[in-house]
Amino acid sequence: MRRGRFAPTPSGPMHIGNAFTALLAWLQMRHASGTFVLRIEDIDGPRSRPEYTQLIVEDLTWMGLDWDEGPATGGLYGPYLQSQRLELYEQAVRRLERSGRLYPCYCSRAELAAIASAPHGLASEGSVYTGLCKALSEEDRARKAQIKPPSLRVAVPERSFSFADGMAGVQHVLPGALGDFVVKRADGQFSYQLAVVVDDAAMEITDVLRGADLLDSTPRQLVLYELLEAAPPSFCHVPLLCGPEGGRLSKRDRSLSLATLRAAGIPPERLIGHLAYAAGLLDRPEPAKAAELVPLFTLERLSGQRIALSRETLGLLTASA
Repeated sequence: MRRGRFAPTPSGPMHIGNAFTALLAWLQMRHASGTFVLRIEDIDGPRSRPEYTQLIVEDLTWMGLDWDEGPATGGLYGPYLQSQRLELYEQAVRRLERSGRLYPCYCSRAELAAIASAPHGLASEGSVYTGLCKALSEEDRARKAQIKPPSLRVAVPERSFSFADGMAGVQHVLPGALGDFVVKRADGQFSYQLAVVVDDAAMEITDVLRGADLLDSTPRQLVLYELLEAAPPSFCHVPLLCGPEGGRLSKRDRSLSLATLRAAGIPPERLIGHLAYAAGLLDRPEPAKAAELVPLFTLERLSGQRIALSRETLGLLTASA
């Protein structure tokens, strides 16, 4: 059976761009008669807040989206809060250490900033780390450890990587384009890349549908799947829903949050209809229930470009009922 998931970060109220991705991920699994999982990615302590987790649950329920496994719902692959899965991430780190795939990095912020000024690396993933600490002797490492605790980096194999994306097509990454990336920070926090791979593998996720802004994360995640000897899922990175000027929607814009729409009495069918129209599932932005779209689901009509919502559309969407 196919298994998909929606894995939001509770760092603010969900906006209509988040709702767009959630709807498509839900439709993909319901159309395939698969299992839909809600997982909360809340390991970033300062940014993640429990009240936003509750808002996510309320927003998805208001949209008419349900899930088979998740917080409160439970399931065989729980817990479904990343903050409760830290031991699994530590086990993965220890496994990578035993295989000789990790090395400590003692670079200061100034050194990393200098590296960051270099014009290379995957666009949304930052600059390629040059391996400054990779060749340190044990004596040098012991000396640096007296000054500051290290982060842990993956020694990425020096070869090309390729993968097929359901929307973007075949992607090729040249040797050296990824750099040795961090899986555990000096403060003990695990990286997004590590946590998402460990969770998707442990939860036996077969399909990952998410926003195109995460396309550049995929090669690094595939490295971890390989090193942890886990089967990767199929990936599909759908276009982002953007504002009239083409910029990304932000959680800071509360006027476009689902909580604001709910409070204003906006019927969920209006939002679903506009999202389905943007996705090419409907010919007109007419009110619709999520369940009504299941037989219509297809990604073929979606372009690979960002979808800009006009001011008129935003006005119609947010006009009080």
